[in-house]
Amino acid sequence: MPIIFTNSSSSTARLLNFNTTHKIYNTASHHFHRSNSLQFATLNTKFIRTISTHCSSSSISAVQVNHETSAKVIDGKRVAKDIREEVAVEISRMKDEIGIIPGLAVILVGDRKDSATYVRNKKKACDSVGINSYEVRLAEDSTEEEVLKHISEFNDDPSVHGILVQLPLPSHMNEQNVLNAVCIEKDVDGFHPLNIGRLAMRGRDPLFVPCTPKGCIELLHRYDIPIKGKRAVVIGRSNIVGMPAALLLQREDATVSIVHSRTKNPEEITRQADIIISAVGQANMVRGSWVKPGAVLIDVGINPVEDAESPRGYRLVGDICFEEASKVASAITPVPGGVGPMTIAMLLSNTLLSAKRIHNFRTVKEIKRDFWSLVFYNQETAKEYSLKIINDEHPLGDRARARPLFRIFDMGGRMVWDFG
Repeated sequence: MPIIFTNSSSSTARLLNFNTTHKIYNTASHHFHRSNSLQFATLNTKFIRTISTHCSSSSISAVQVNHETSAKVIDGKRVAKDIREEVAVEISRMKDEIGIIPGLAVILVGDRKDSATYVRNKKKACDSVGINSYEVRLAEDSTEEEVLKHISEFNDDPSVHGILVQLPLPSHMNEQNVLNAVCIEKDVDGFHPLNIGRLAMRGRDPLFVPCTPKGCIELLHRYDIPIKGKRAVVIGRSNIVGMPAALLLQREDATVSIVHSRTKNPEEITRQADIIISAVGQANMVRGSWVKPGAVLIDVGINPVEDAESPRGYRLVGDICFEEASKVASAITPVPGGVGPMTIAMLLSNTLLSAKRIHNFRTVKEIKRDFWSLVFYNQETAKEYSLKIINDEHPLGDRARARPLFRIFDMGGRMVWDFG
């Protein structure tokens, strides 16, 4: 029977304000152990039992650190709560102004208990912010054509703004065919090849960014952690997390390296990183000796390890050995309670984004931003013209008030541009 996880947790480390001075530690020795290569594989119970017994402060010998946790804990649970509240406010405003409620459709094939739990959690999250949720459950032996039929119906349904196919699919289905069938304008998971292609290209913007990588970058932004010019290492190169995370970091002007299953001496690479994002699914793989003092660590992994003291008989840990790394890093995400809650928060955010785009619903802040983007390259225009919001009734009626009517006046009060 598979183990079913949830994203709720509380960290035992202290939550500190992030804008305090970082502690920098001196390295007393550079004689680190080197491994020939890093083997990534699907976890099995035997491996988990073995590795989980070796994550302790006594195993750090290469770096001199304090005996108390020094890293600031990046509280993903709190940030995700803030984002959900922001999404709920915007959905309420959208409903009041144009009568539109964002809708998310989820297709679940088979009876995997873990997948069913994830879908149930997503539905609860939708309900909490006011998103309408639609769900299709199909039997394990359903045909690929049946799945494609439901996707096509949701593609054409104007009340659905986001479509999510719960992975993994049964082995007899072609995952790429199914994911590619989702309309790109409703691909809130961000897995459509055109979205990934746009993410990879300079000067192009994807309609949606995959939720987990987007959540990682959002955590860095919300904690005011600089990315531009920093050395970043992504451990893992999956299409779902590792690869898009590396592309996002590159878009933020970081210098990015990817560590994968064929990388030689991975710890030498990670020790150069100012930012590490680990997403490989191997419990406590990244040791304290792999971490550069003062680095920021984002742990995407969520792995069960045996724990006789836990009522469940196990506990959840990340890819990064928190006990060791937190004594070297400047900031770290806990597991659970770090990246996990952000994934669903980003799914809600992407669904709202889709509805706003489809119905051309923009906030005043967004329209002002777009206007100043237009005049950014003409400083004289920016000086001459002022922007005023006209609150009069929109000529297209009440349902068009989602697009505020803007008129640009020169400093003498003469209207020079009218758009809405």
